[in-house]
Amino acid sequence: MSDTNVQRASKLDTATLSDALDRCGINGQCHRIKPSSPDFRMAGRAWTLRYGPAGKPAGTVGDYIDTVPDDAVIVLDNGGRDDATVWGDILTEVAHRRGLAGTLIDGVNRDVALCRELGYPVYSRGNYMRTGKDRVQVEATQVPVNIGGARVAPGDLVRGDADGVVVIPREHEARVLDVAESIEAAENAIRAAVRAGMSLRDARDAHRYHQLQTREES
Repeated sequence: MSDTNVQRASKLDTATLSDALDRCGINGQCHRIKPSSPDFRMAGRAWTLRYGPAGKPAGTVGDYIDTVPDDAVIVLDNGGRDDATVWGDILTEVAHRRGLAGTLIDGVNRDVALCRELGYPVYSRGNYMRTGKDRVQVEATQVPVNIGGARVAPGDLVRGDADGVVVIPREHEARVLDVAESIEAAENAIRAAVRAGMSLRDARDAHRYHQLQTREES
């Protein structure tokens, strides 16, 4: 990765980034989005797509992947639908071969076994085997979308781990990452102090633990 802020985000867990988002007053937590395997991790820039119900004749579901930049996170907004999948084994294989960072879906995916076998990160609301063909179609690409109640614009910073996914708006990412790194440093200092014999209460007070997530006044 040559993107410095992607590298920085990849070293931080989503819990720390979530606290930093709260402190900055930004809603970037993707509610009810989870990894297809707890071992999955991803960090990259969002490449977005929005689906809608299929027309007649139905439009395409998945021919977009050849245009997605390397290292991107594919972000698919299917409106949270859980009755038709928009991601499966062929897309997983192509994305893995291309070296994409991962896939994030407000909806469901199928062929979970292959993404686990390949170690290709897929995050969604769950899995279901029924195809989205003739049920959904691509409405727009590279537009702002909604993933688990969080707005995701093209180029936003996306980070996923075992706890879920956070999205950091590009225009705020430097500040959010600075805050997240300061939170991580404070929490590491608390752990070190406790290991050295300090009580948890005193360690938290010394490093202002209870202010770490408090929203900053603008």
